[in-house]
Amino acid sequence: MSICLGLAANKLHHQTEDAALFSLLRACEAGIRELKLGFHTVGRTYDAITAASMLQGYKGLVRYPYGREGGLMKLVAEVVGMEGDERALDGAIYLMDPVDPSSIFPEALAMKRQCVIHGKPFLSTVASARDWIEMERIHAGFARDRNADRFYDYENQTLALIAHDAMKPTMMDFAERNFDLLSRYRRRVGTGTTGQKLNEMAWSKGWPTDKPWVDRYNSGPLGGDAQIADLVLEKRCHRAIFFEDPHVARQHEADIQLLERAVTTVTHDAVCSTSPKVAQRWCDAAVQRGT
Repeated sequence: MSICLGLAANKLHHQTEDAALFSLLRACEAGIRELKLGFHTVGRTYDAITAASMLQGYKGLVRYPYGREGGLMKLVAEVVGMEGDERALDGAIYLMDPVDPSSIFPEALAMKRQCVIHGKPFLSTVASARDWIEMERIHAGFARDRNADRFYDYENQTLALIAHDAMKPTMMDFAERNFDLLSRYRRRVGTGTTGQKLNEMAWSKGWPTDKPWVDRYNSGPLGGDAQIADLVLEKRCHRAIFFEDPHVARQHEADIQLLERAVTTVTHDAVCSTSPKVAQRWCDAAVQRGT
């Protein structure tokens, strides 16, 4: 398997036939097989997939212990890399139930943090996972999946651009490099200082000075994350590019988690990217994919 991901889903997401995990696999089975994706799958999630007769005969699905037996901890270690990278994961799909206490267990928080640190995708929603698989299909040279067109409907969507202090220069570089693509969105939103810096960059590139490129909300510590979370919950914000600094304690951690929980609440509708490397890879695929 050329790409290998950790795979886990909270109980909510595999309880019924129309649960999120099964929705994802139905939508992406062809792409999974085309890409020959490998999945190191936590026990209960693996059992649910096999009980539902999904991915039948697929050799890339590997069973790991239950979460309570250390399965998630093993996946975190493999995101970092184990045994000379013989057991290294390229990222993780972790479909979270925002009201399940296990979503804030150390294993879950460490999984995301290590993906951010190592520049790997952490895909916590069905929309994010579907979008990522389509992105990798495009990079692999496959024809675009028309069922994924809704993730590229920029002219009817809102994009959130958010960055912590240490990541603001990275966000500025990213937005300037991909200015033409990001400008296609119907609307862009951001928090406080990041929004102002992005507007100044846009004006320097010829964007009309009487028109903001980014609609600014409050700064993160003053509730901007919560304001954008509300847009996500109302399905008025469709993609969030959120460059987090995983190395510092943040006084407004609860606000950050609020935005993350909003994204997972509307799992079929919101795409979230937290890695600059993954976000750039998406932009490159979007340009290649066309419309």
